[in-house]
Amino acid sequence: MDIRAARPGDDEERVRLFLEGLSQATLTNRFFVGPGRPSASLIRAMTARDDRRDALLALHGDAVIGHAMSHLAEGEAEIAVVVDDRWQNLGVGSRLVRTLLRRASVRGAVVVGMDVMTENRRVLSMVRRAWPSATIDAHGTSVEIKADLAFAEQGSVGSPLTM
Repeated sequence: MDIRAARPGDDEERVRLFLEGLSQATLTNRFFVGPGRPSASLIRAMTARDDRRDALLALHGDAVIGHAMSHLAEGEAEIAVVVDDRWQNLGVGSRLVRTLLRRASVRGAVVVGMDVMTENRRVLSMVRRAWPSATIDAHGTSVEIKADLAFAEQGSVGSPLTM
């Protein structure tokens, strides 16, 4: 497995195929609704990179098996991660998160944040173990998580944080 930065334009077809191969449950956990056929604008957003946005792909050969992205604003990196159903619980998410957090730190992030569906107990449990000092606030069907980036980077190394 390799992890590399997404390439806008070049990776759009790979990302589309990746999204189309995800289960409804995985799509719902990542997007809070199953998006059906992924739109061109969603795929462009998932491969976009600039001074505020970062996007990473986990690849097995030429196929995308995981995706992670962050958006940096005022020292906070908001992250989102999704891993192909067949590759979950194998460390793909952990590697994506560690890489994404290192890259966000270099870009000036000091806090990491993410939104998780309330029903996604597996990820919430992993976050509690990997980032015990994170604040976790429920808001209806979602949970907002915030953690100090330096601690989150340390806590995710070797942790079971696979999303």
